[in-house]
Amino acid sequence: MASRKSKKLRIPHSQEDCELVGILEQLAPKEPTHGRKIALILHGAMGHKDYLFQKRLALRFLIDSFRFDFRGCHESGGQRTQGGPMKDVKDLVTVVSYLRNTYGYEIDVVVGHSRGSVVGMYWLCTSEEGRRVRAMVNVSGRYRMHDAKGYYERTVTVARQAIVERIYPHDLEEISQWNTAIVWDKFPNQIHVLTLHGLVDKAIPAYDAVIYSRALGARTPGTHNLHLIEKADHNFTNCQDEVVDCILEWCHALNQGHLKTGILKTGVHGKL
Repeated sequence: MASRKSKKLRIPHSQEDCELVGILEQLAPKEPTHGRKIALILHGAMGHKDYLFQKRLALRFLIDSFRFDFRGCHESGGQRTQGGPMKDVKDLVTVVSYLRNTYGYEIDVVVGHSRGSVVGMYWLCTSEEGRRVRAMVNVSGRYRMHDAKGYYERTVTVARQAIVERIYPHDLEEISQWNTAIVWDKFPNQIHVLTLHGLVDKAIPAYDAVIYSRALGARTPGTHNLHLIEKADHNFTNCQDEVVDCILEWCHALNQGHLKTGILKTGVHGKL
């Protein structure tokens, strides 16, 4: 789209002395944004705003989108934490408030990968604005938090830089106490959900996706679709285009009012 524009935003944190850095993708940058719908794209642990499929998806979304680095990640300030996701939730609240107050945006879709998905779902369950969102895409989201075990240290590459990731016992304790079960009773009934998961995910077992399907599949009028990718790992290595295609096809079906709860068939398996 010729008029599409990417704009870097530096958002002052409402509760911390730091800035959250993100990219605003606008399809019609010269038109008013008040009341316009926007999608939020949330990265996972040790990720960043352009990690994995996030940038590819943002550049193909048919509505405006915003993807950002959680505190302490890549370009955002503050200290990164591997403990419970509450600080990430506060970052998300800051971003939503800024987009609403500065631009007049209304959050329409939330897309989260791994930790970002857990953060997004918690925000939907606990905020007034979250209850007005139309759709959620849960990519590799963890449900059984107690399965995260043991101290470990590893070196990973984030935005082409080597970073040492350390998970300490107190981090694991904080993570294990995080209440993912909130989705059974508090997830808004009207929000449509797509859950994507790789069957060779060694970080988060695919059965967690089945649990989310059970928790969210009985709501009305909201629907839940489950899409499992046979050869995909946690980061969807060599499968990221399929992730983007699946999300966009699902969003198209959402806009057409064609969604029904069940297993999603897209791409090479046939159209929705």
